Amino acid sequence: MEWYWIAAIAIGLIVLLMGLSVPVAIAFFTVSALGALWVSGEPGLEQIAVNAPASISSYAFVPIPLFLLMGELFFHTGVATRVFDAFDALFGRLPGRLSYVTVASGTAFAALSGNSMGNTAMLGSLLVPEMTRRGYKKHMSMGPILGVGGLAMIIPPSGLGVLLGSLAMIDIGKLLIAGVFPGLILAALYALLIYIQVRIDPEAAPQYEVEPVPLVRKLLLIASQLLPMGVVIFAVIGLIVLGIATPEESAAFGVLGVLVLAAVFRTLTLRAVIRALTGALRVTCMVLFIVIASYAFTQILALSGATRSLVDSVATIELAPLLLLLVMFLILLVMGMFMDVVSIMLLTIPIFFPLAQSLGYDPVWFGLVMLLTLEISMVTPPFGLGLFVMLGVAPRGTTLGDVSKAAAPYVVCDLILFALLVIFPSIALFLPGLME
Repeated sequence: MEWYWIAAIAIGLIVLLMGLSVPVAIAFFTVSALGALWVSGEPGLEQIAVNAPASISSYAFVPIPLFLLMGELFFHTGVATRVFDAFDALFGRLPGRLSYVTVASGTAFAALSGNSMGNTAMLGSLLVPEMTRRGYKKHMSMGPILGVGGLAMIIPPSGLGVLLGSLAMIDIGKLLIAGVFPGLILAALYALLIYIQVRIDPEAAPQYEVEPVPLVRKLLLIASQLLPMGVVIFAVIGLIVLGIATPEESAAFGVLGVLVLAAVFRTLTLRAVIRALTGALRVTCMVLFIVIASYAFTQILALSGATRSLVDSVATIELAPLLLLLVMFLILLVMGMFMDVVSIMLLTIPIFFPLAQSLGYDPVWFGLVMLLTLEISMVTPPFGLGLFVMLGVAPRGTTLGDVSKAAAPYVVCDLILFALLVIFPSIALFLPGLME
């Protein structure tokens, strides 16, 4: 059987099983077991069991549970709320103040949590009711949250970035650091968008009386609430860039930093630690289970010759590398409307990364572009997962159309960043280049 039929049948079976509500990992295990039996004639489950320890017993996976624990501690100890309150006080009477607060605090939360869905859900539950009470229109309250909720994908420490780097076998430290400048550019584009929206329609974010905050109080908030958080971010990012610590070590510093912050703020409780450990353990087990399934699926594609044949076939097609990049972008975007991000990674990484490398694209750069594309897919109408998360925490009467309209301008900002990364790859590769 030709390689493309093998790939089409394998991917088709996985999509069918997931459409029948079979868990992602189980769907991949099932198809991998059947594929192993078909390709090699040996029992598939036995091969998966034999290869499972090797697929996850890698030092590169250490940052995953540590980054997850850091994010869980950040939320459960109440440090996140303190950061939000500090930003709220610093912005004073600025028109559209709460929208700017959302971008600023959301960017900080993304840097510390690394969880896109959690970021969106937390910001939505905290800010949307308050902005609605203040008379903000829906696109001004929900739009910024949908935008910065996805920043967690590219601003380190990105949990999905660690997973993508592990699955694609690229340098995780460089991939994490590559997202710093693009993430900050995206946050700036969001802030500019809010400014334009408020200037066009001042009633979209009505001004209201705010108790003035003296300069001394602002400086105290910066020193006591934001500066310590900045130290934690430096511990995670700066130590990697300076070559002082590996991603694994910096992740441990990040956990320690949040613990120290919570202790200083007197919010570190046994209950918060237990809830954080439980949440991190649950997600870590799920991620490692998925990695085993992905490794098995990748082996089947390699044994069948599908991956190598696809790369060879594309190499013979006279299409510009940029055009093929756009084709992969569109495929990821369409898949993101109907599937969760992890499933998309599992399906596309074994095929897209060898293809991208054959086209001459830097794997770190391509990994970041892939993360950005997955971020865009999360808020792309009508089925982006981020839209449904926001719909779940939005006020009663909010429709999917309202959420989609709020997200649309922020998708445009994402596309602008995508174009900038294609035109100026150094935006992503400058910091990783310092690590060499």
